[in-house]
Amino acid sequence: MPRLVMKFGGTSVADLARIKNAAEKVRAEVERGYDVIVIVSAMSGKTNELVGWVREISPLYDAREYDAVVASGEQVTSGLMALTLQEMGVDARSWQGWQVPVKTTSAHGIARIEEIPSDNLDQKFDEGMRVAVVAGFQGISPEGRITTLGRGGSDTTAVAFAAAFDAERCDIYTDVDGVYTTDPRVSPKARKLNRIAYEEMLELASLGAKVLQTRSVELAMRYKVRLRVLSSFEDVTDASGTLVCDEEDIMESNVVSGVAFSRDEAKMTLLAVEDRPGVAAAIFGPLAAAGINVDMIIQNISEDGLTDMTFSCPVDEVERARVALKQATETGQIAYKELKADTDVAKVSIVGIGMRSHAGVASQMFSALRDHGVNIQVITTSEIKVSVLVDRKYLELAVQALHDTFDLDKAG
Repeated sequence: MPRLVMKFGGTSVADLARIKNAAEKVRAEVERGYDVIVIVSAMSGKTNELVGWVREISPLYDAREYDAVVASGEQVTSGLMALTLQEMGVDARSWQGWQVPVKTTSAHGIARIEEIPSDNLDQKFDEGMRVAVVAGFQGISPEGRITTLGRGGSDTTAVAFAAAFDAERCDIYTDVDGVYTTDPRVSPKARKLNRIAYEEMLELASLGAKVLQTRSVELAMRYKVRLRVLSSFEDVTDASGTLVCDEEDIMESNVVSGVAFSRDEAKMTLLAVEDRPGVAAAIFGPLAAAGINVDMIIQNISEDGLTDMTFSCPVDEVERARVALKQATETGQIAYKELKADTDVAKVSIVGIGMRSHAGVASQMFSALRDHGVNIQVITTSEIKVSVLVDRKYLELAVQALHDTFDLDKAG
């Protein structure tokens, strides 16, 4: 029988009523002739509660025990979902990550999936099982310890299973009914996209859109897994949700497909850095070693052998960046006059595969922001995106202006 992967996020399984609602959707797919692998998250709020307990007991916790605790949320949900399906007359069994097994690296809390052997589940499907309910977010290390994949890890689990079992599609059920041109809470004109290319979705996810986790989109693009984002709270039809697929599967699209944004940005500037070969490596090497996620980078023109270096990073990493750079100066790796941090900025980005073949898109973006009185502080580009840093107070204005400029309320 054809295989289908269905993933239900925390809000979709928040209580017994919602678990039953999700189970009804699973049963409907079984009745359509699919063998189904269901990936479940912990019930809404449960992971945060478990993390809080760990940190209350041990602020400097053992990461192995952290994983043992927080993985239990998905274990509860998978058992409840399997029981609910059984009560509906569906032959279902629950599986923990270690039982499949989902083989991962040993990086507790941020493990990566290395392999998912299909033998166990294939045998059970051959014996008549119709639904395997698998606890998302977790696996097993080479040492035999439970591991977790980090926030959003259940999305990654779902895509990995779809790839490993050659599923026809991977349906991600969440609390929104698809991928929108931007956040509808910011722009009332936001429009749901019927289809979006992997590359566009990857950019939107990495730039602040929270519908799908970045690693899951990377995996889907690598293994050509067709993803569909759906609402758990609406009836499903063939036209439901947004399909994330190959660029070739999209007949027509706007030049720009969406506007993404991130409020939690900071701009840091090193003043009067010695301009010499290797200075960039000397700055960003210590930042990388400290786990700082640097995004935009600008180096000013050198004057008198000195230059200024500006970069952006998440606002909650500013203090760690300060410490890392201070330590680099103490060891003689770099020298600078002053470090300035602006924590009142936001990143706004336009994304679209159509930008490859259309000139002047960046110019349109910059003109629109100028016409609305929004000053651009930093710019970065790629083949299918343009991102700018602006004052945070202008974030919503910038998003609405760009959404209007590129007619994103209209289909391509």
